[in-house]
Amino acid sequence: MNENSTESMGGTTGNVLFVNLTDKSFRVEAVPENEYVKFLGARGMAAKLYRDLVDPQTDPFDANNKLIFFTGPLTGTQVPASTKFGLATKAPETGHYMCSNSSGDFGPYLKQNGYDGLVIEGESETPVALKIKKDNVEFLDASNEWGLTVEAVDKRVKKTHGDRASVMSIGPAGENMVKFACIQVDERSFGRGGGGAVMGKKKLKFVTVSAGEVVPVYDAQGLKETFAELSKTARKQKIGLVEFGTAQLMEVMNEAGALPTRNFDTAEFEGISKIDSQAMKKDYWVKNTSCYRCPVSCTKVCMVKEGPYSGAASDPEYETIWAFGAHCGISDFAVIIKANKLCDDYGMDTISSGYLAGMAMELSERGEITQEQTSGKKLAFGDSDSLIHILELISRREGIGALLADGCLGIIKEKPEWEESLLHVKGMPFSAYEPRALKGMGLAMGTSSRGACHNVGGWTISDELGSGKYDRYALEGKGELINRLQNTRAYIDSLGVCTQVRKALGFTDKPEEVILKQVTGHDLTPKLMEIGERVYNLERLVLVAEGVDRSDDQMPERMSVPLREGKAKGQSLNPEEYRVMLDEYYKVRGWDNEGVPTPEVIERLNL
Repeated sequence: MNENSTESMGGTTGNVLFVNLTDKSFRVEAVPENEYVKFLGARGMAAKLYRDLVDPQTDPFDANNKLIFFTGPLTGTQVPASTKFGLATKAPETGHYMCSNSSGDFGPYLKQNGYDGLVIEGESETPVALKIKKDNVEFLDASNEWGLTVEAVDKRVKKTHGDRASVMSIGPAGENMVKFACIQVDERSFGRGGGGAVMGKKKLKFVTVSAGEVVPVYDAQGLKETFAELSKTARKQKIGLVEFGTAQLMEVMNEAGALPTRNFDTAEFEGISKIDSQAMKKDYWVKNTSCYRCPVSCTKVCMVKEGPYSGAASDPEYETIWAFGAHCGISDFAVIIKANKLCDDYGMDTISSGYLAGMAMELSERGEITQEQTSGKKLAFGDSDSLIHILELISRREGIGALLADGCLGIIKEKPEWEESLLHVKGMPFSAYEPRALKGMGLAMGTSSRGACHNVGGWTISDELGSGKYDRYALEGKGELINRLQNTRAYIDSLGVCTQVRKALGFTDKPEEVILKQVTGHDLTPKLMEIGERVYNLERLVLVAEGVDRSDDQMPERMSVPLREGKAKGQSLNPEEYRVMLDEYYKVRGWDNEGVPTPEVIERLNL
């Protein structure tokens, strides 16, 4: 194949579907093959389109903002766990560029209908939905679905359009433009940043697409022979996930003294035995479920079997268990299941929702949030009813929920005196990792393209806790570590495959040729780390154009306060310590002192 050809490479269709909600029109545009060679797809191609299509001054709720969905070259193929596709949009939660990815069947089915990408632009005056088919888009009246929960919409769409229909939808939180509303995709989601609020502002309730034709690949027979063995390897390597899912991290992080508790007051939770993976599996687990073609089945469906939340069922991940559990001082797994179910139905990111609930509990205990603001309910750490009550208020934007629904930046604008209690980077709340106990995670969250994110920023747990190569309290060497992890994750997110199976497929920081050439026909494996670096630098250039600089990559003030107990007792991450890591990171990246990619880097990466 010719890399400068306008034809599509294996695993891609070469087409992007543009849908305009304002005039109810659609068009298809071709993507030159050389752009896939540079950016792969999914996260990389979505970022590229974002830079081309979204003006840096665009407001997240402006009709000119886009929802840019893109699959990767592996999405929807025979490759194990080839479920992922990406989203780029201007995020309501942060006010900047956001990248996200989701599982579900939508990405594979979109490609099977002839489209690598979907760009939604404009804004409808009335509730609308889309049904995507090969060579056609139907605009549907969604007035009867407006106001329904995600689950209710999903059931209605499948009844009308068939059980094989994949559904991408928002709940009441998206309609109410809660700034961390998510887009649910079947039973998964584009979680952080507020993509669901953008969808709600556009009056788009749901999009559906059904299975289509087999995705063409370069060497179908070779891929078929490779596929079965890769599935076995992936399952064997991830036996812990098969058994306990990501909940297994609860014990690991608590034992390390790195599990943030009660809004990062301490880093070990005394109620861990009631909400860890063992408690989940023993008392609440019902079954495992899988994403598209996944051999691991890491999703653990759990159900409450007795008590006030009896019958509630959901599949909480580690970060969700933390957000509704230790962060809120709650040691009742039943309420975690219930809270997760509410967020799934309302369409709200569980990390931001749980974080703000715990923050509100802290302020209430200090007397800074009154019962008048909470419809008569006193909020308190450890109080299950408090958590459920806050989530309800946020989803409806009632009482204190109206302020919390605006996220960290909106809260600080209205209540600057609360800023010390809001632990965030670029407006996105911290996730389930204590930076004072894992200093590399601090740098990862500080320099993440989308805010305080453990995925895009770089997940350091294996390196800082498990590898023996890094002292988790050390400062030197963390810039190189985070640079490497971020570049690796950027190319993996661009491939369209779940990160949980990446090692079995040969996708690490030292990529091995296993399947990529069989799918694409290109010898891209030696270029993957460079592609990841290109994607991350592209995102930084976008952020710089939107006004982001060194001041936005910093840690909150609370990280300067030493931990007062636990394994990491006495550890802090003050500005002087953090500066050492950030300076090293910028140097390794080839960025200037303000975090701007230099002309030399831009030229080398062909940006």
